[in-house]
Amino acid sequence: MTTIPIRPAPATHPGRRLPAEWETQSAIMLTWPHRFGDWVDHLAAADATFAAMAAAISAREELLITAADHAHQRHIEALLATHGAQRTRIRIAIAPSNDVFVRDHGPITVRDTAGPLLLNFRFNGWGNKYRYEDDDALTRALATQGVFGDTPVEDVDFVLEGGSIESDGEGTLLVTASCLLSPSRNPALSPAEIEQRLKTELGAQRVLWLHHGYLAGDDTDGHIDTLARFCDPRTIAYCQCPDEGDEHYHALKALEDELKTLRTSEGSPYRLVPLPWPAAKLNAEGERLPATYANFLILNGAVLVPTYADRADAEALRTLATCFPDRTVIGIDCLSLIAQHGSLHCATMQLPQGVGESA
Repeated sequence: MTTIPIRPAPATHPGRRLPAEWETQSAIMLTWPHRFGDWVDHLAAADATFAAMAAAISAREELLITAADHAHQRHIEALLATHGAQRTRIRIAIAPSNDVFVRDHGPITVRDTAGPLLLNFRFNGWGNKYRYEDDDALTRALATQGVFGDTPVEDVDFVLEGGSIESDGEGTLLVTASCLLSPSRNPALSPAEIEQRLKTELGAQRVLWLHHGYLAGDDTDGHIDTLARFCDPRTIAYCQCPDEGDEHYHALKALEDELKTLRTSEGSPYRLVPLPWPAAKLNAEGERLPATYANFLILNGAVLVPTYADRADAEALRTLATCFPDRTVIGIDCLSLIAQHGSLHCATMQLPQGVGESA
């Protein structure tokens, strides 16, 4: 078993870059739902969703699954077998977790002059809303088991969730002020200091801040990956609500207007692609759930798009196919995920090419 170096963050990071999601990947991570927590009432449906994701991912690249214990591992293996997953491309590690949204508690990979580097940011349950101790420890637990091979891990004393940042791979970050400036994340830092930390840790040259946008049922304080996403360095797909009677109309119209003012690093307007708007999805208590087509996942050769048994699903798939003409667009039923206030992108984390590979 490989011992992974866990090293403190240096003061400066020359040559660092945060890859775009469309760059070649080594693997995708999943933290599988289990009976020890909030998923117990949705477990069968969530199992089916995760098995469908696992089959689609493993058909194209490696998949790293975290199970809660050995019994959970056996349960997952049975599901993989019945859903046609490519078992030879799947590794299962065992570590405790609080929730499934590995986008926010998993490692964020950057590249520097020495190769890929896993950044282990602090995770505090989306601003102390939920228990998070096991999730916060997950990256270190997996690294200690040698799951990431020789790729080093660097601890970063800064609260940051992967769903709160979008990278174009060329030095631009797209973020929301509502999340990154939330006093429940890094209260001791000013907005200017938070922006500087993003630039330093992630190698960003500029940060584009969005101050509008809203999604009912979202408990992340407005993660960017629920609202607006880079599809390439000059294209942004975003949520658009055409219904003036919908509670989202004004906030998403303001988001659209704000996106129109943004410019690429070359000074040109972005190509903006509005995504369709699904009908309201409610839980048993009548609360609206965060159904968004912006929460898609880019894979090697494919894009997985969340669907919600909605008549807008087909339009969402067609729209995103225009953004990714060289990739297969695949719908994944994610009604089970929004029941717990997340969706497909939230439940996955990519490991770029080179992670886990020997130098």
